[in-house]
Amino acid sequence: MLLDGKNAIIWGGGGAIGGAVARAFAGEGARVHLCGRTQATLDAVADDIRTAGGHAETAVVDALDETQVADHVAQVADHFGSVDIAFDLISVGDVQGTPMVEMSLGDYEQPIRMSVRSFFITSTAAARRMMRQHSGVILAFGGDGGRNPVRHYNIGGFQVALQTVDAMRRQLAAELGGHGIRVVTIHTGGVLETLPRDFPDGDVIAQSIVEPTMLGRAATLQNVGDVAVFLASDKAAPITAASVNITAGAVAD
Repeated sequence: MLLDGKNAIIWGGGGAIGGAVARAFAGEGARVHLCGRTQATLDAVADDIRTAGGHAETAVVDALDETQVADHVAQVADHFGSVDIAFDLISVGDVQGTPMVEMSLGDYEQPIRMSVRSFFITSTAAARRMMRQHSGVILAFGGDGGRNPVRHYNIGGFQVALQTVDAMRRQLAAELGGHGIRVVTIHTGGVLETLPRDFPDGDVIAQSIVEPTMLGRAATLQNVGDVAVFLASDKAAPITAASVNITAGAVAD
């Protein structure tokens, strides 16, 4: 198993993407520590993992609260011996479907503030523990540092949030590489399964995600989980400071 014996903390572990990644990690032998603000959603993912024979722990933790995150990371490290993988996958409260010129500043900046705050809090808390081990992997999700072509739908501050986190990934990779810690972004270009059925202009957004791809499809939740497993494993040992492109060819590197 690629992640046998590893401890993986996933903030937003009860969500669609967080749950998919958690199931994939557990399937490869990791003990997953699911964090979020709603116990019921965390329990649903944990039950799936345990039913399949995997190991899952849950904790109600607000990824925007420095003290809660630091305390939980310390508990995982002290009780289970290590923090090997950290992945912030919380929902960032993005408001989409409205042109930027018609949005309030609060709606536009909300995903930027939440993304930066949560990634800073979770990644630095995990990194401080990983530095003691001289090993670890911090994963980020969704950004490409500005290479993605501008879409014609209205996504508010969401893309700005993703690109900002991607810039933070580069900085962390440079600062933490000497401590044996890798930092990698998974760039999807959009996962159709995460679009709510009643999402404004959902069909238009789905078409805009798929249309630019070379493969005629978008990455799936299973794809995200599989790639995350590889990047978190020792088989990806030379990969850091990278944005791994699983856009199905929507972005050509």
